[in-house]
Formats: sequence, C-alpha cells, structure tokens
Amino acid sequence: MTMSDPIADMITRIRNGQRAQKSSVSTPASKMRRAILDVLQKEGYIRGFTSGESADGKPTFEVELKYSEGKPVIVEIQRVSRPGRRVYSSIADVPRIYSGLGISIISTPRGVLSDIEARKQNVGGEILCRVF
Repeated sequence: MTMSDPIADMITRIRNGQRAQKSSVSTPASKMRRAILDVLQKEGYIRGFTSGESADGKPTFEVELKYSEGKPVIVEIQRVSRPGRRVYSSIADVPRIYSGLGISIISTPRGVLSDIEARKQNVGGEILCRVF
C-alpha cells in the first residue's frame, strides 16, 4: 500500500522513537526525506543519519536521535503543510517558532532550508514542518 504523506510518517517515527528513548529509528529513503534530515542535522536536532537497505532490499535511512541530559533534544516536531492543505508563505510571513528558539523547515526554489537560511537567502516557499 502506498503512503499518502511520507514526510509525516518520518516525523512520527522520530517523535515516537524519542518518546521510547530509542537511540535510532529507521525510515524509508527519499530525496525529500534526505533534505529534511540534512536540515535537522545541520541545526543540531539529530546526531546524524546513514543510508542502508531494509531486509527486502529497499533503501532506508537510520536516523540517530540526540538527547541532552537524558531528555530528547526535539521537544516538539509537527507537520504544517499536508497533502490536503498546503501552506505557503513569503519570507516576510514565515512565523518565528518560540521567538526564534525553534525552526521551520521550508521547501524553497533553492532547496529545503531552515527558516533562518531562507531569511538569509530571502526566499519563501512551502512550510513543511516546525521543530522546537
């Protein structure tokens, strides 16, 4: 069966893995998921991720979750734009998450960027998710 929202699936796997105090979680691989994981790694929300294959030979990512003093670094991760309701924003209207303590991950014409990088490059786009 096909998945209707693979990004929400990855976000849910990360959220559930941290609630269960897992050291890593596995998610199917795609270019969009790689771009989102790159942003999460660059901003310090995950330790990293590696490419691999599942038992049936499909490509996967093994995401290493990050903890600080026993508590998950990601307090909240939430999908904003969904297949049924896309949320687009110009750079002037991109919301600041908890007064700049969190980030939004945005799909722009220049690639998938954090809201901080999008402001530097002065580009807007589709708000994929928010992380705090």
